[in-house]
Amino acid sequence: MDYCMDCGTKLELRPHHDGGRVPWCPVCGRFRHPVYSTAVIMIVMDEARERVILIQQYGRGKNILVAGYVDQGESAEDAVRRELKEELGLEAVTLRYNRSEYLPRTNTLMLNFTVTVKAGQVHPNEEIDAWRWFTREEARRNILPGSLAARFLEEELDREEAAP
Repeated sequence: MDYCMDCGTKLELRPHHDGGRVPWCPVCGRFRHPVYSTAVIMIVMDEARERVILIQQYGRGKNILVAGYVDQGESAEDAVRRELKEELGLEAVTLRYNRSEYLPRTNTLMLNFTVTVKAGQVHPNEEIDAWRWFTREEARRNILPGSLAARFLEEELDREEAAP
């Protein structure tokens, strides 16, 4: 953030307690902490944890994880449930938070969850171009290489395979 979101003045970096240097507005006399979007990104698995759903969206033809923005006033967990229902018509049985990572390209903090879903028919909405259940190994091979989605998926599958 280079300019104050209230008055538009160019921000200066100033020391802020023990938090390092933070943007400061000399006109408003306030620190301006970064503003960004928050989204959830889900590893959606069947209840047996043998298959993973990967989707394609927006004409890109690349397999990714289900994701969506957290609405104002909504918890991340509620956003996971809502996005699953909206995009695929599925209901979460279990969900577990894994970790977060900032995605600079979209100025978004991505909150990763692993979700198991009830068996049943998938009913994708208009946001989904294609979807498919993949085995764990197929998912590893078919997810968009080098993507944040791929990193989250690899970490989760590696963690589960390493568990006793």
